[in-house]
Amino acid sequence: MAVMSTSEQPFLTDVKELRQRARKNIEDGAITPNYGADLKKTIDILQAVLATEIVCVLRYTQNAVAATGIASDSVREEFDEHAGEERKHMRAVAERINQLGGDPDFNPEGLLTRSASQYAIGKNLIEMIRENLIAERIACEHYRELIRYFGDRDPATRVMLEGILLNEEEHANDMHDLLVAHEGKPMLPRS
Repeated sequence: MAVMSTSEQPFLTDVKELRQRARKNIEDGAITPNYGADLKKTIDILQAVLATEIVCVLRYTQNAVAATGIASDSVREEFDEHAGEERKHMRAVAERINQLGGDPDFNPEGLLTRSASQYAIGKNLIEMIRENLIAERIACEHYRELIRYFGDRDPATRVMLEGILLNEEEHANDMHDLLVAHEGKPMLPRS
């Protein structure tokens, strides 16, 4: 017996029916009949997210190694910390692709064409910070769009992206604060 919500939509399937459906198409793993997204499109989108995260890992790592100057130690540490967090995002996205039956694409060939982010390397510390802030802003906007797209069709992917977005917003804030500090400008006015 299904329990009805106020809008008369079933929200709980009969346990016997759930058990029976779980035994059907067991080779589909986590993908059950009520999966609401287009599976191929979801995997394709996540391959682009994976490429974006790989590019971010590479850029932050390169910046952590290449950053020089009297005030570079704390910035290098921040770059290293962000590279590690981007690596965790990369791994989570790759795991999700795998859960959905896809093969995560780590092939470096074509990486930049699959990524939303660019691999722009600054010539000095301020340019590095600026390029990372730009990349984080790209990621934030892109992930917000994807979160809206997945909505209730794929809540697991949406929740994963929400967690990544929260971290990307922190990265953008960190890069903004570093840029302000190293350019010697006052904070941007808040509305």
